[in-house]
Amino acid sequence: MFHLPNYLSRLVERKSRRIHYSLVKKYRVISSASVDDLWQTIANLADVSWHPLLWRTSLPQGLMAKPGLFYRAVTRLFPVPVRIFVERVRPGELLSLRVLGAWGIEEQATYQVEPSQEGNYVSYRVTLRGWLSPLIWSLIRPHAARVAARLAQAAEQATIGAVGPSPHPPERNCFDF
Repeated sequence: MFHLPNYLSRLVERKSRRIHYSLVKKYRVISSASVDDLWQTIANLADVSWHPLLWRTSLPQGLMAKPGLFYRAVTRLFPVPVRIFVERVRPGELLSLRVLGAWGIEEQATYQVEPSQEGNYVSYRVTLRGWLSPLIWSLIRPHAARVAARLAQAAEQATIGAVGPSPHPPERNCFDF
């Protein structure tokens, strides 16, 4: 009887099973914006101007997140349309989205706002599943790392814009006349 070497038998077994990958990463930043301002920025699904991965959505301006909502978005890296499903919404606290791209990848994105003594924390947790997830992760990793920071920055800018211009005059340089 013929026996395969040990390493070849493992390789054959792996080929016969379906390969599943799952990558999880969480990013967290602190923001000076209020919980309400952060939540308004997250829950306004039509405005993705702050998002480093999404370019635009198919939603009308001002539509807020509701569980069960399906919509389309176009990514910034490659002009590829994806479908997004709103899984869970806890107003002022949590938004969970499922991003359905190509047949080899699925993403779950969770945004969370947590009040604290120093400010308010914004968390962005991304989970990639599917056999293409290592390749996709290598492409989106630097952009995903900026999602929480860009979200906090957009909410802070909205707060500053609502309050009005700064009471301090702008700095002048030698070329101002």
